[in-house]
Amino acid sequence: MRIIQIIGVITILTLINVYGQSYNNDWENLFNGSDLSGWEIYGGDAEFKVENGVIVGISKLNTPSTFLTTKFSYSDFIFECEFMVDEEINSGIQFRSLSKPDYNNGRIFGYQAEIDPSKRNWSGGVYDEGRNGWLYHLEYNPGAKIAFKHNEWNKIRIEAVGNHIRIWLNDIQTADLIDDKTASGFIALQIHSISENFKLEGKTVKFKNLFVTTEKLKDKLKEVRNEINQVSYLTNKLTDFETAEDWKLLWNGKTSHGWRGAKLDHFPESGWEIKDGILIVKPGTGGESTNGGDIVTVEKYSNFVLEADYKYTPGANSGIKYFVDTELNKGAGSSIGCEYQILDDEIHPDAKLGVKGNRTHASLYDLIPANALFYAPDESTSKRENKYNWNRARIVVNGNHVEHYLNGIKVVEYERRTQEWRALVAYSKYKDWPNFGEQMEGHILLQDHGNEVWFKNIKIKVLN
Repeated sequence: MRIIQIIGVITILTLINVYGQSYNNDWENLFNGSDLSGWEIYGGDAEFKVENGVIVGISKLNTPSTFLTTKFSYSDFIFECEFMVDEEINSGIQFRSLSKPDYNNGRIFGYQAEIDPSKRNWSGGVYDEGRNGWLYHLEYNPGAKIAFKHNEWNKIRIEAVGNHIRIWLNDIQTADLIDDKTASGFIALQIHSISENFKLEGKTVKFKNLFVTTEKLKDKLKEVRNEINQVSYLTNKLTDFETAEDWKLLWNGKTSHGWRGAKLDHFPESGWEIKDGILIVKPGTGGESTNGGDIVTVEKYSNFVLEADYKYTPGANSGIKYFVDTELNKGAGSSIGCEYQILDDEIHPDAKLGVKGNRTHASLYDLIPANALFYAPDESTSKRENKYNWNRARIVVNGNHVEHYLNGIKVVEYERRTQEWRALVAYSKYKDWPNFGEQMEGHILLQDHGNEVWFKNIKIKVLN
């Protein structure tokens, strides 16, 4: 018995020396250093093996993403490991992840801590694998793009407690996410799929020192040195952080309080529906403001940050307008204001009208086209939209300066009340409306364009 105790002490001390941190009995070692006991391979046909005490994932051409998953599930936990990834490939660490036969043919879905050596530098962000896409990329926290070390070992820490998810990469906080979609699931290591690029076959991602704890988490939570942007996906509910930052719900998720028809003194009696925390524009004939009609906030706003989640159906057209003057247009059609366009670009014909795409999704309608590549040149697409799934619009108005964001990435930026602005207006469909877009305040509007569109999480922060 005495020998066994001594061996146990030596083992613990060895862990302290090798890993540079004391992982006591509250921590579970997920990898024994010699084989893949306690893990199983799922998904594609890429290979995981053990070499010199390290888990090595080897990319394989034309196979789906391959995952090495724990056999057990974890709900509230803190996880730490080290990883090294070859350039040009992508990987990640799944957590609170699941596979269900009745969901997408059993495909793994759930949260992923991103490993991204590309120029965009989104390592340490949170991706929702197989479900909603990016939840927290590093355009929300650009200062953390320096955290990732190329061709070196990186240490990542994931804290998932309740609906609060925080990630650190090499002691730099990269993500602060509030989300309640999945409370428990397995942890998994990913080899990302590659296709038609034989140069990437055989590239590797390596993992070591994988530890998790579910005990005394409050005592182990990492202290925040500098607050970063927090992103929440709670439905029609503010977080403590948002409340402290003076955010207000613009729609309460239950009633029409605070809203009226743009050409009415009350909320429309038809054409709109409130159901299960969703505000729905009901389908009509596709005409502009011909079904229930547009709705506007009762209050007017000048300087603000507005956020709204929305989901459009195939072929749909809608929009979020601001600086709306409901007295300008008393006739047919929509009320007049600057518009954040919501559109199915692939199907709706309006996407091909206008000038250089200025009527496409997230554009300043008929004036400035949305283009993420102009503001984030290392992005892979001009619009990172979630087609037929939830998207998030963000509109920032500070004096004459206005910005549009689509899912956290800036896509439009402009100055009102300038010579350039007036030239744009003069060449648009708004040329006949005097001083278009130059009001100092106005209503916020959700558009009825005769297509089904869903809204939720509509909130505003008024700026001084």
